[in-house]
Amino acid sequence: MHVLVLGTGIVGTCAGAWLQRDGHQVTFVSPVPPGEACSFGNAGSLSPSACLPVGMPGMWKQVPGWLRDPDGPLRIRPGYLAQVTPWLLRFVRASRKPEVERISAALRGLLAPIFESYEPLLQHAGAQALVRRTGCLYVYSSDAAAARWRWGMELRRNLGVDLRDVGAEQLAQLEPDLRGRFRFGILAPENGSTVDPEALVKALHRQCMADGAAMVSGAAESFEAAGGKVRAVRLADGQVLPCDGVVVATGAWSRPLAAALDLKVPLETQRGYHVTVHSNNLGLRHTVMAPEYNLMVNPMAMGLRLAGSVEFAGLQPPPDWRRADVLLAKGREMFPQLDASRTSRWMGHRPCLPDSLPVIGRAPRMENAWLAFGHGHVGMCGGATTGREIAHLVAGRPPQVDLAPFRPDRF
Repeated sequence: MHVLVLGTGIVGTCAGAWLQRDGHQVTFVSPVPPGEACSFGNAGSLSPSACLPVGMPGMWKQVPGWLRDPDGPLRIRPGYLAQVTPWLLRFVRASRKPEVERISAALRGLLAPIFESYEPLLQHAGAQALVRRTGCLYVYSSDAAAARWRWGMELRRNLGVDLRDVGAEQLAQLEPDLRGRFRFGILAPENGSTVDPEALVKALHRQCMADGAAMVSGAAESFEAAGGKVRAVRLADGQVLPCDGVVVATGAWSRPLAAALDLKVPLETQRGYHVTVHSNNLGLRHTVMAPEYNLMVNPMAMGLRLAGSVEFAGLQPPPDWRRADVLLAKGREMFPQLDASRTSRWMGHRPCLPDSLPVIGRAPRMENAWLAFGHGHVGMCGGATTGREIAHLVAGRPPQVDLAPFRPDRF
């Protein structure tokens, strides 16, 4: 088949790579170069343990305090509250314990084979050096502080995640730069990360091109269909691209394309910010998640990346760089010795659904259109497995992951 893959982030690129392994002809369609949208600013975590949804039981009680706090982890831009309220109500409903347990089990199924799904793509592209498996440390100021998150950690353990308690002395041995601020940790030894998410996407995409893929620069706008099949994709500039099938992997910009396939999906953009400290003088060997700071810290090739902010404001307004400045302030509080003399800031659009589960599956009314978007905070984690599963669906093979929880028409 000749398959058009709309989107060149980590999900679209991996889908294209897996489709090529089945012998399909792939044409990528994107208005931006590979790896230069949301994937560019990813925190870089490759975490089988990241199976908890964003919405956890009782979290809604914290939201008013977060919104009042200018340095809090959540912000809703003035004027956007009315638009995002229906999404937030769905989010709260998905945060009840039974739902969280169901969602976590589904995410665990998608994320457990992270490295198994990436390995053939990395090996073929000669990009193994961009991924490491050094583990992740969840760190806390004390054992008592960690108790606030114990229910979620136990849920992870019940789903088969390897988590090991780490006392103050061992924590300081694992990461000397954490000494003083943190006295208890939980090590997830199966986790890993990428040293450069943009370079990872570009390496995989470059290999796709070397294997015969084509690239069209432009934004997909609508579909031409007949007989229950997509026959062509129409771009915003008027180009019409014939195809035998199409994969929609356009991240936060996917909702209009889903609607064009007669599917209503409550997709929202959570604006994510990061700061990269290029003058990083720390010697961190693990990715570090500090729940008390709402901060993910990842030592990367270009410096120390600090990420962890959520803002609801839609796709159009300019960034509020104070959100990134807050991340840097938290990083300096965690690591007083950090050299932050050279930094850069970034904002991107996480494609998020209220149940924290991406959409993965065939469009109900089109037998040759497949959807792969809405990965929220786990795009880099779930990209390769999503691509593999899309290839299974295109080929008519049974999926290796239970895709029922991710079905496009679940809303």
